[in-house]
Amino acid sequence: MNQHVKLLLKVMLPVAIGIGVVAWLMMRDFDIDTWRSINWSTGTIGCVVLALLFTLGRETGLAWRFRALSDRRLNWKQSFKVTMLCEFVSAITPSTAGGSAVSMVFMKREGIEAGRGTALTMTTIFLDELFFVVLCPIIFLLEPSSRLFGFGDGGETAFSLGFKGAFWIVWGIVCIWTIILFTGIFIKPEFVGGLLVKLFRLKWLHRWSSAVEKIAEDMAVTGKDLKHRPAGWWAEAVGATFLSWISRFLVVNAIFLGFAPWSDQLLVFCRQFVVWTLLTVSPTPGGSGVSEWLFTTYYGDMLGSAGIALIIAIIWRLISYYLYLGIGAVMVPAWLKGLKIKKHHDNE
Repeated sequence: MNQHVKLLLKVMLPVAIGIGVVAWLMMRDFDIDTWRSINWSTGTIGCVVLALLFTLGRETGLAWRFRALSDRRLNWKQSFKVTMLCEFVSAITPSTAGGSAVSMVFMKREGIEAGRGTALTMTTIFLDELFFVVLCPIIFLLEPSSRLFGFGDGGETAFSLGFKGAFWIVWGIVCIWTIILFTGIFIKPEFVGGLLVKLFRLKWLHRWSSAVEKIAEDMAVTGKDLKHRPAGWWAEAVGATFLSWISRFLVVNAIFLGFAPWSDQLLVFCRQFVVWTLLTVSPTPGGSGVSEWLFTTYYGDMLGSAGIALIIAIIWRLISYYLYLGIGAVMVPAWLKGLKIKKHHDNE
């Protein structure tokens, strides 16, 4: 099958899932009077533009991180290129896979050798996981659990208890994975790698054994690369990571400011942490379908109207997800063409 056809099919799958879930939510929650009640003022449009600026901040943070981790071997143009290609891959694969895992492929095209690219990829994965581990206690200092999971009245229902339980299970998995990465990269890469390989040779885990063997190899390579990095290098990488994720959360704050200015902005921000934590285990490409349902359900109590929650969810997904599908659909064919030309020249 032609590569461009395969690409089109990969793009269409999450789009179909997203449209299907949105159609179901609209049949359930949409109210034409709610749509008519929205004041499309200059301020509202300005807040949408602000959301786009925060999206740019998200990509700037990721590009800055690639540039910093590569010791400036990637220029800004190359860093943004790798970033956008990774975002596209994240948009068409389940969240558990993500674009970071294949960033080494894109960096190799930009002149970063395989070993160095492997180290950079593992480092970005570790930094993203570390962000969620570090930010969690800060979020719960800013907002109590009753406000994050109480769904408006501060009380606990069977749904809110299940929602809270799902969050803590996922966050616990993130913590365990972060500890494994830290130990495997910085302390005992050979020991942790060997342990993982043996564990995943068990019959019920064997299907993932080849992927885990690759992770074990990558840990050893990354550990050697990062062993003597100065504090300033790490500070820049961590700063870029926080810039990207905080900007990602603030996209929703900007949309709420435009469509529901009465909302508690701190609570909006803190709930984004919960949303993105749960989306790390989404089984659908780019969280398509799951994101729309999760957002509408979780933020509905803050808005007093499921219809407004749905409208905000659609705008959020257009900015934070479908935008990347569109950009990637334009960039990837050109990237594949360049790769094909390079292989042809290499074979001559």
